[in-house]
Amino acid sequence: MTVDVVTSPCPAAGDTSEEPQPASVGLFQVPWVFTSPVRLFRRVEDTGAYGWPLVVLLALSVLIGYAEIQTGLIDRVVALQTERQLAELEKTQGLLVDRMELRDRMDDLRKQGEFMVLIRRLGAVALTPLHLLVSFLFISSILYAAVALTGRKPEYHTLMSICVYAGFVQLSGYALRLIMMLCYRTSQVDTSLAMLAEPGKPTALAAIDPFRIWFWVLVVVGVCVTQQLRRRTAIVWCGLMFLLASAVPVGLSFATPR
Repeated sequence: MTVDVVTSPCPAAGDTSEEPQPASVGLFQVPWVFTSPVRLFRRVEDTGAYGWPLVVLLALSVLIGYAEIQTGLIDRVVALQTERQLAELEKTQGLLVDRMELRDRMDDLRKQGEFMVLIRRLGAVALTPLHLLVSFLFISSILYAAVALTGRKPEYHTLMSICVYAGFVQLSGYALRLIMMLCYRTSQVDTSLAMLAEPGKPTALAAIDPFRIWFWVLVVVGVCVTQQLRRRTAIVWCGLMFLLASAVPVGLSFATPR
């Protein structure tokens, strides 16, 4: 009686074909967030790479802010506001105080105008990328906690990658705003429905921004494709954060004196 022994072929030295490497994801896959987000987030699930895309995203936001400064519109808006304040001061206080005191008050207003120009320039270059970075960290942390509450294993790098790649949609909104500023020669432009309201007046329509909505839709798609959250749970959590992200700037616009 013979016994047939079945042996499996031994892998050759250095042969890693039995463990296929995950598909790479990086800068070249950024356009997929606009054309094929599901395909992109499937790769993010395997790798969670977001380093260089984040660096490029922040660098481009700085360049957009610098281009906004170079248009001269920030200086022009502050100069017009300062001139209106000077005219109002001279009209209301011109006959009530002596000329020396009036001149000192007018000099103070001009200095305030120069300071506001500096602050707005700094905000255009530094605050936008800082806001993006902080928002990505905050959203990823909240989603991490939400995933943990469901009993699943949260992957912070995957959640951060989803936010970073979806952030290129917000960046395209900033770029469109810059183009509108160049076309209309004014800084009073917006990508939200606030454009339908009276210029310079606070309105609740500012909460409805297609690019902000697009960003959150991509985040929902990302956490569902990577199986971090179920669809209903993802919609609830992202919906709450969307309402918060929309309500805060609108509330500040109403609270800021004009």
